[in-house]
Amino acid sequence: MRRLPPLSSLRAFEAAARHGSFKQAAAELAVTPTAVSHQIRFLEEYTGLLLFDRQVRKVVLTEAGAALYPVLRDGFNAFETVLRQLGAPQAPRPVTISATNAFMAHWLAPRIADFRRQHPDIDLELHASDQLVDLGGDQADLAIRYGRGPYPGMVAQPLFADRFAPLASPALRDADPADAAIPLIAFQWTREHPLNPTWPAWFAAAGLPWPARPGQLRFSDEGHAIQAALAGQGVALLSLELLAGELAAGRLVRLPGPAIPGHTYSLVSSAGHALEPHVAAAQAWLRSQGEGQV
Repeated sequence: MRRLPPLSSLRAFEAAARHGSFKQAAAELAVTPTAVSHQIRFLEEYTGLLLFDRQVRKVVLTEAGAALYPVLRDGFNAFETVLRQLGAPQAPRPVTISATNAFMAHWLAPRIADFRRQHPDIDLELHASDQLVDLGGDQADLAIRYGRGPYPGMVAQPLFADRFAPLASPALRDADPADAAIPLIAFQWTREHPLNPTWPAWFAAAGLPWPARPGQLRFSDEGHAIQAALAGQGVALLSLELLAGELAAGRLVRLPGPAIPGHTYSLVSSAGHALEPHVAAAQAWLRSQGEGQV
């Protein structure tokens, strides 16, 4: 006979660990935060271990809590999958794909027609946000992440490596980034990293001194920097891979000079979620598109 604590305490712990918050766990479980706290306190007394470090506005898993969480997460995910399969046949729910605003607008959305041709029976929901979504919950089935990882609790598959070069509208095809009269367009990286492709890094790769000159345009959003370049507002250091369509159509041109490496786009899914057939089909299609990237 199994000796297990009440299911309610395990559910409360898993939800609180996933959200990093008793309050958000309570909202998901339709109980009060006090009830969640009592359930977790019971579980801590049952195990004789402290499972959370309770901080001012969040809770952080202890070493013991971090060991317990993935076991419960994967178990509840497995329960959900099997119970759904045992239920009455239903039309597959939409596949939700999350990506940054720029990736969605310039890489994924233009390719959706190909997906529709190959999989006319699968509905897609495209979630564009520069904030990370929780793949352990129900916010998204698949996500495109940009960076060097690692991605704990996720299965990550590289899509393609990125490269950056000076791009401009055709009206500025003869512009020289080293010309002080030409505005340089840049955007703020969400996360600072020494290997982020930036104008100083490009000037160094070109063997030119970084002028740190006035008159530059700096945006908080990558998409706005792209729009400024398309509008002829200056020369932008942008992704050759993300904007391959604009380059092929002649809406942007690449200026002379080196291309510098960016980070890697990866396709990620929750390690604890067994992919349903329609999600696996979308995953395979995304991988095929990445393999075909120039």
